[in-house]
Amino acid sequence: MPNLRELLHFYAEAGVDTPLEDVPVDRFAAVEPARAPAQTSAPAVATRAPAPQAERPQDASPNAAPASPALNKTSVPDDTKIAMARQLASSASTLEELRTQLAAFDGCNLKFTAKNLVFADGNPNAPIMFVGEAPGREEDLEGVPFIGRSGQLLDRMLAAIGLDRTGVYIANTIPWRPPGNRTPTPLETEICRPFFERQIELANPKLLVALGGPSAKALTHATEGILRLRGNWKVHRTVSGIEIPVMPTLHPAYLLRNSAQKRFAWRDFIAVKMQLRTLTQL
Repeated sequence: MPNLRELLHFYAEAGVDTPLEDVPVDRFAAVEPARAPAQTSAPAVATRAPAPQAERPQDASPNAAPASPALNKTSVPDDTKIAMARQLASSASTLEELRTQLAAFDGCNLKFTAKNLVFADGNPNAPIMFVGEAPGREEDLEGVPFIGRSGQLLDRMLAAIGLDRTGVYIANTIPWRPPGNRTPTPLETEICRPFFERQIELANPKLLVALGGPSAKALTHATEGILRLRGNWKVHRTVSGIEIPVMPTLHPAYLLRNSAQKRFAWRDFIAVKMQLRTLTQL
């Protein structure tokens, strides 16, 4: 039998690292007690007069449907949630207003399992914006994107082309951590889409860098995998019709697991540096 330390380490490696409640709950104590065994002899059944039927209101139809319960957060249709997200996002005229609207939005289920909203980091006036997929454990705890191991690698990659967080803007397509770092569902991405699209529009960068396949697909609507997408310039078209160049590249978390692929990310970052120099000179 593993000891407690080994068991906790196993749970953490499996992604079970965030409690849903502050106090542990004994689920066994909450189980309904077992029913008593059936009697061997059937008891006498008392004769009972039929209960009188409740008097139906005069204006009620015999086939009338019962009244519908009030809508709550779980019963709101998905299309309605997406429409609400679009309305809130479009009403924001600044990034700070957008952050406030996003913090108040209850249409995405990820909000209720995450610890913090992870909105952005860096300089919102920078000419280049990096977009990842979703926060990880460290990002969820601090409310800042890319501060874990992958974030540290990203900082080194930025330094290699003469940049740091004061000269870039960093965000994610999903602002809340999915439980256990699972992949966000297509529905979760679509619900969050109006917010990250408005975030890009308000930041108005000259250049976008998509970190990983999910963010590249969300920004460009491409269908290829990241190994085919990376290194090839794509375009993100904002709601207002502005076209922004996008460089899809490998996610730092992927590079930590596949160090041999770093040479491809280096080529992508060199291309980003050259393109950024050209755009800022225009």
